[in-house]
Amino acid sequence: MTDATASGTTLVVDHPLIQHKLTLMRRSRTPANEFRLLLREISMLLAYEVTRDMPLEMIDIETPLTAMKAPVLAGKKLCLVSVLRAGGGILEGMLDILPAARVGHVGLYRDPVSLAAVEYYLKLPRDISERTAIVLDPMLATGNSAAAAVSEVKASGCQSIKFVCLIAAPEGLKTFHEAHPDVPVYTAAVDSHLNDHGYIVPGIGDAGDRIFGTK
Repeated sequence: MTDATASGTTLVVDHPLIQHKLTLMRRSRTPANEFRLLLREISMLLAYEVTRDMPLEMIDIETPLTAMKAPVLAGKKLCLVSVLRAGGGILEGMLDILPAARVGHVGLYRDPVSLAAVEYYLKLPRDISERTAIVLDPMLATGNSAAAAVSEVKASGCQSIKFVCLIAAPEGLKTFHEAHPDVPVYTAAVDSHLNDHGYIVPGIGDAGDRIFGTK
């Protein structure tokens, strides 16, 4: 499902396999090891959708029976940008499908009082301006961290950017699209709202804590 407005585009990947696995992740009793595996599996399925528009070119090959022209990726360079720390949970699944992609990291944490994003680390490939960046973070809650991460990628010269998350809140989508109307958001679900602490409801809780088994 695609929701395109004047302020930006949100693509909800509502494939039955993704929705089934997301339900298993939402359950509070799902242990960390299963949670990580499910997130990795969903990430591989999201990678399929986010790369749907990658260009192809025809090359000459030999099959066991004959010569033919066959499609291959047209050499478009990718960079997967993980928003620390929880973005690593999506990164692993994406790399399973896109092993040749370069990897960048943006370190951000959310101030517990203001809910503003505070940057503490940034490492991107030197040729990021020549690549399509896919920015990864499981939760698009307030939208502040996601918008800040994309701003850093843009400041490094990248002109082609997509954002991938597991779950988004309407408030976060509004903030993100107002800041970056040119960057599409791919997500498995848009939930109801944020609570007073900036958590997505019904959501999955704190994604980082659930990935790493911390509290």
